[in-house]
Amino acid sequence: MKPNTIKSIGKSEFVNMGPIRLRQPLPTQQVDMIDPFILLHHYGPYKISEDNNPFDLGPHPHRGFEPITFLVEGEQLHRDSLGNESVVKSGDVQWTTAGRGIIHSEGPTKDFIKKGGTIEGIQLWLNLPAEKKMMPANYQHEKYEDFRIVKSDDSKVETRIVAGELNGVFGKIKTQTSVNAFMIEAKAGGEETIPFSQQHQGMVYLLKGKVTINNTEVLELNKNQLIEFNKHGEGFSIKAEADGLLLFLSGKPLNEKVATYGPYVMNTQTEIMEAMRDYQMGKMGFLPVN
Repeated sequence: MKPNTIKSIGKSEFVNMGPIRLRQPLPTQQVDMIDPFILLHHYGPYKISEDNNPFDLGPHPHRGFEPITFLVEGEQLHRDSLGNESVVKSGDVQWTTAGRGIIHSEGPTKDFIKKGGTIEGIQLWLNLPAEKKMMPANYQHEKYEDFRIVKSDDSKVETRIVAGELNGVFGKIKTQTSVNAFMIEAKAGGEETIPFSQQHQGMVYLLKGKVTINNTEVLELNKNQLIEFNKHGEGFSIKAEADGLLLFLSGKPLNEKVATYGPYVMNTQTEIMEAMRDYQMGKMGFLPVN
């Protein structure tokens, strides 16, 4: 396999988002976006208790993209203006298609706050093409135990196919664009090769552990955590130096203008203004505070 060469290697610096502090590997001062991926937040681990609950996102709107949560640890309650209400547990993924507009909220469940525990996860913003930005909103929730898995030859690396395809195994999440999203669990000493389309821009993000990519670059927590690949290769290799957890993402670039403001991702500033107006007029639905 001809490996994809590495375009950039990034740290995952901490930023303040209201009352919480989280890692933001994308965007950075060096990398604005990795088309079609707009934003990647790595939140937690936060210790949650009745005396300390910094991570509780009340009702807020989105339009024009797909906000996606990969919950690594903990338990969150999702509610939205479509009437969905579900408890997202460790390893689960919630894939929201905001489309023309949705209001949702997420935060630790009341039971989880009462008993206490740790919450950690990834919030990903995946862009929608212009012709789908005003499509009806949708919500998908897939449980950890239901994901299809590809195991390495040495059985030390398990790749959960959230969306897209790996070695003929397809994810259950229905996507609006050509994307792959895999969560990779690797035990120390494990090796695996992950192929992906030459039409895709790809990246891999380390959440835990220490791994070597393409036998050359080491990803390690608090050092280098995100690698962006150049196109025109056939994939990349992983060797786990310690037990690790990685998120791999790839997608076909949309190559469209992007305008963002707060919770909206559109193509023009005029569309951003329209989104703000439509939210204020109640056109994105309604979600009462729980």
